[in-house]
Amino acid sequence: MAAGAPPHSAAPAVSILTPAYDVARFVGAAVDSALAQTSPDWEMVVVDDGSVDGTAAVVAARKDPRIRLIRQANAGVSAARSRAVEAARGRAVLFLDADDWLAPDALDRLSAALAAAPPDAVGAYGAYAFVAEDAKPGDPPLRRKSGPFPAGDILERLVVQNLFANGGHLLLRREAVDRAGPFLSHVRYGEDWEYWIRLALQGPFAVVPGAEPLLFVRQRTGSAYNRMARDPAAFRPAMDAIFNNPALRERLGAERAEYLHRRAEAENAWIAGRELIRHGQRGPGLEKLRASVAAAPSPKRVLLLAAAHALPVLPRRLHGPFTAYPA
Repeated sequence: MAAGAPPHSAAPAVSILTPAYDVARFVGAAVDSALAQTSPDWEMVVVDDGSVDGTAAVVAARKDPRIRLIRQANAGVSAARSRAVEAARGRAVLFLDADDWLAPDALDRLSAALAAAPPDAVGAYGAYAFVAEDAKPGDPPLRRKSGPFPAGDILERLVVQNLFANGGHLLLRREAVDRAGPFLSHVRYGEDWEYWIRLALQGPFAVVPGAEPLLFVRQRTGSAYNRMARDPAAFRPAMDAIFNNPALRERLGAERAEYLHRRAEAENAWIAGRELIRHGQRGPGLEKLRASVAAAPSPKRVLLLAAAHALPVLPRRLHGPFTAYPA
């Protein structure tokens, strides 16, 4: 047993849950970041979702009793995350993507924020940074997201846009995860966004103080965001699941829910337009940007739209590398 590890029979403080599919190049850094945590009271459950590139062997090479590897036939990221939840024993849950890594003090800082939060808080989150696809821990980030982040009841803001890079900078109470139920296996893009909304329906979020990143998010050319963000149809399953959720409509009321639905559609159009332009489809991209501004005008976006029309390259704020729905 590794020094400082809790007894195998004891429930660990945190379960780090990692779905993995053909990420042999990256998953070692994710697992090593768990091993490097200043808090030893964790377990890591890696679900190898039918990889064919040696992902499982990379995980299995890390010999630590706190790391468990589950292998299954390919069923998608939602099914892999749900399988990991079923196997988890921790009192809190963190969903770490297999191509990202945690700062060494991430679990300590997240756990402290969640412990200090009101009892009805469902989770805590904080700063993160984007890194290059081939980056290694210690390399300088491309860009930091250090706040300010909204705390408390973030439901309405979350419904309009995904506030999180991914689950790697969120620590969630196990009871809230159990109440939320499984990830939706038919939602292939925005499945985490829909899940965070189900959590936010239960209660508030706390924010970890400080600007130092908890999580380092790898900007991969083959990521789901880069493949799908410029396709408006890719948003539809997540949007349908979010706005057809009766708990959301009951909480917000029909009129408010419809208003936020329109705002979310405008946000999605802005993202799709930006990504279309970034991938060389300027005409369709500008059309999407115009539709977004028409549906939900703001002074900043009116100016950005004007700049996008006038300049041969995208304004920096319009361009930017993102994996989440940007602010």
